[in-house]
Amino acid sequence: MLGKLASLWLMGSAAAAPARALQTMTIEEYEPRSGLVVPAHPVTRARYPFIDVHSHQNGLMSREQLDRLVADMDAINLRVMVNLSGGTGERLARTVRNMKGNYPDRFVIFANLSFDGIDDPDYGRKAAAQLEADVKNGAQGLKIFKNLGLSVRDGAGRRIPVDDPRFDPVWAKAGELGIPVLIHTADPHQFWQPMDRYNERWLELKEVPSRKRDPAVDPPWEQLMREQWNIIGKHPRTKFISAHLSWLGGDLARLGRLLDSLPNMYVEIGAVLAELGRQPGFARQWFIRYQDRVLFGKDAWNPAEYHVYFRTLETADEYFDYYRKRHALWKLYGLDLPDQVLRKLYYENALRIIPGIDPTPFREAGR
Repeated sequence: MLGKLASLWLMGSAAAAPARALQTMTIEEYEPRSGLVVPAHPVTRARYPFIDVHSHQNGLMSREQLDRLVADMDAINLRVMVNLSGGTGERLARTVRNMKGNYPDRFVIFANLSFDGIDDPDYGRKAAAQLEADVKNGAQGLKIFKNLGLSVRDGAGRRIPVDDPRFDPVWAKAGELGIPVLIHTADPHQFWQPMDRYNERWLELKEVPSRKRDPAVDPPWEQLMREQWNIIGKHPRTKFISAHLSWLGGDLARLGRLLDSLPNMYVEIGAVLAELGRQPGFARQWFIRYQDRVLFGKDAWNPAEYHVYFRTLETADEYFDYYRKRHALWKLYGLDLPDQVLRKLYYENALRIIPGIDPTPFREAGR
């Protein structure tokens, strides 16, 4: 009898071993498969040809690499890609010659701002003159990276705010030239919050610790964003595209009020799709109301990830996965946007804001 009990105990212990091992599984390893069965309509090609206003490419890639990139663009119906990493000066000129020289109608190049000589009293005038030269060399816009406001320092080591008056000649020159300024300021506000169990970006901060912002070093999120919005308000004749929905994808009501107060401000949806897909009802209403102010953007280049964008924007599907778990531990739902709104998001607004894009392929497809 005792032998039988011992045998049963050993069998039970052996059966429990896998369960105990699973208790050591990390959140990164946890990939539950949903048992929910609902209609699914994956979309691998956009309904309309579109303009991606937020991409980063090596503008000096080989012709073979360019051919492959354009083939990948064709597969998803991406008609025009805006390369925000154009550089300035000779680097910008070479990028334009390479990308637009080989494919004149498929790429748009934005210039970037150099902070060399920032302490020169004449910096603003020189930077504005360089922007004008870059536009003459083929740039169709200006991209400002998030280092402005966070890490750019003057000669004395002081942080230079986004709305520093030294840049006013540059913003004014962009308006004079009729080109938009796509500006990325700060990061998701959760990066400034305590990294605790209440922070919904906890997994991202765990996987990429460098994204955590130190309040002892970095200025507050609200201050940074207000610096950006200050320059938009100060330069009403210049069109600004605030990147990543101005980091207000999780508070669309506030973003709407901001757009109401700043008529020269536009936004794009790069890297914030997960915010929209978890609030499909309100996000759909918001897109319809602000349909003239939003552009399509993706950010990191991965053709397969665009499929999730198309499905979220074009269908009414329920409970499907985002493509990167650390950005969204939740499921997405489709917004099922009206065709009129989709056309504006995919290409009409960009055609209106960015000069020099041939509208013919879009108008033919939209009929």
